[in-house]
Amino acid sequence: MKSLTIKDILDVTGGELIIGDENLICKSFSRDTRKINKGDVYFGIKGENFDGNDFWRKALENGASCVIIENINFTQKDKEEFRGKTIIKVTNTLEALYNIARYKRNLYNIPVIGITGSVGKTSTKDIIANVVGQKYKTLKTLGNNNNNIGLPFTILRLQDEEAMVVEMGMNHFGEISLLTSIAKPTICIITNIGTAHIGNLGSKENILKAKLEILEGCESPTVIINNDDELLHKWYENNKEKINIKTYGIQRKSDLNAENIILEEARSKFTCKLKGEQKNIQVPKGGEHFVLNSLCAAIVGEELQIDPEKIANGIAGFELTRKRMDITELENGVKIINDAYNASLESMSASLKFLSEFKDGRKIAILGDMLELGDFANEIHEKVGEEIVKRNIDILICNGENAKNIAKKAKEKMNSKNIYYLEKKEEIITLLEKIVKPKDIILVKASNGMRFYELAERMISVWRRKS
Repeated sequence: MKSLTIKDILDVTGGELIIGDENLICKSFSRDTRKINKGDVYFGIKGENFDGNDFWRKALENGASCVIIENINFTQKDKEEFRGKTIIKVTNTLEALYNIARYKRNLYNIPVIGITGSVGKTSTKDIIANVVGQKYKTLKTLGNNNNNIGLPFTILRLQDEEAMVVEMGMNHFGEISLLTSIAKPTICIITNIGTAHIGNLGSKENILKAKLEILEGCESPTVIINNDDELLHKWYENNKEKINIKTYGIQRKSDLNAENIILEEARSKFTCKLKGEQKNIQVPKGGEHFVLNSLCAAIVGEELQIDPEKIANGIAGFELTRKRMDITELENGVKIINDAYNASLESMSASLKFLSEFKDGRKIAILGDMLELGDFANEIHEKVGEEIVKRNIDILICNGENAKNIAKKAKEKMNSKNIYYLEKKEEIITLLEKIVKPKDIILVKASNGMRFYELAERMISVWRRKS
């Protein structure tokens, strides 16, 4: 483990030591006083609804050994009360967080895999981390803590790990640039360029530019891209002579291609060439998008000289972060697919395609708003309505201001009585109790802000009690 001391923190932040021991070693960090463990270093970070700096006293009382805060004036009584603790005052706690994380990252000469893209970052991260973990002790982003706070805290968790897999999210220009300056990936991955956040960035071309910021913090990295993505393929063709780019794909000839694909409800199979050897790959999730994500993990494994058998084992044994394609089967055979953590046109399309491939039971889609689409909102929600028709979904239930356009377009195309728009989310379960039959398959999907994951969890809870 690389030691990080209070003196190191003072040096990289320019902070003032109010009280405490410069030689104290800092092992764990927190920004939530409710989850403080004994010995944690607490960051007081100002949020939209509260100022974490105001809770410095509670952090120390709950067991923190040190607090890093801004805009607090300490009295002599404060210093006496917390004698034996450490208090550091900085100009800006966010900037201090970034600088400390940068410093800690630079202590480690290890592979760092950075992942960005419009869709599939978290599931790709989960698969890659399991593959890399076959050879190295691996740290990965927990959940989707992929922003300017989550990523630095992930790096501060580094102890004796030999590799790190970090997810990088964004919704504006400059955000990936900040993250990559902290993480300094040795391998950069872009999964795809979709419409998520197009309302903020204005076009898919601008989304590509924002994703490519991942290269700014790297020295001669390996870049891995999904070659089936039109914009990424075009970028590859224009830059393949200048940058070390590796490609994976299903449709286009790439450095690593999936062949002999077999898609099933709960799993997939394919073959690909790893180190010149044709290898059978088992994916423990259904859907073509998981084949692509697994290809990405396999090419990372090759780059890190992981044995092909271990790469296959890593893919076969991965587990997804919750609320992403969680499938729960109830006693009456009804299956509920909770894929409600986030949504874009591309992920909606992939999930509806996956739903359509179930062979037994009616296909029911419960869909809510996709957020941050700006002036493109109506058009993109209407495209989801067209996807409903294309995939022959039996029943559509929509809720949300923009989701009206999904129902409207689907009704125009298929003129079905099995299309419902409900003003209140609470009405969905009432409707389902009237219409659901044994062996139906229900997809629940919307942007995270719609909180449809709570709806899926409630459905499971209610129907399990009744069965």
